[in-house]
Amino acid sequence: MYRNIILDFGGVVIDFSPKEFLMERFLNKHAEEITYELTFGSQEWNDLDRGTLSREEGNRIMLENAAHVNRTFEVRTVLEEWEEMLRDKDSTIQIMRELKEQGYRLYYLTNMPADVWEKMQQRDWFALFDGGIASCDVHLCKPEPEIFHALIEQCGLAYDESIFVDDSKANAQAAYNLGITGILYKNPVSFRRALGVCGIELEK
Repeated sequence: MYRNIILDFGGVVIDFSPKEFLMERFLNKHAEEITYELTFGSQEWNDLDRGTLSREEGNRIMLENAAHVNRTFEVRTVLEEWEEMLRDKDSTIQIMRELKEQGYRLYYLTNMPADVWEKMQQRDWFALFDGGIASCDVHLCKPEPEIFHALIEQCGLAYDESIFVDDSKANAQAAYNLGITGILYKNPVSFRRALGVCGIELEK
């Protein structure tokens, strides 16, 4: 019987679609691909999520790398505007409230840099969670098995009583490999349907 629902943030609880974000701003596939590799797809971005690099230093390195390939304007635009993406996904928050009403416990497992993580904790829906782990606090990132183990141990959860929801196939698969039921989030309708398959019926 499932007792715990573990949720990713970006793409599940809040919007996070970096490739769409780049497409809306640059309207040039080549520029979008280069800019993605210099920012969201970079080692610096991963290190920010991991909590091993400060925002100031990360931005400095990304802008330095951008200057070498004449993409300073694009990278600066991303660094100044990317947080505008992080809007609440109201449909997910409604599902979270319904799950809480039915007695399920909610946990988070998110890859997120420290400065953004501080802001997420101020949002109204954050109080719905019973606990969780942000990558920047433990210097681990999904889909590394160690971050799942850390969550299970820290929150006293049972693998076979937990469902993990993420918009990344690699992350959902990593949970499944550890004995946690993984749901790949695509949209609110498929999310409700997947919960129903797990025996969790919510109001339509």
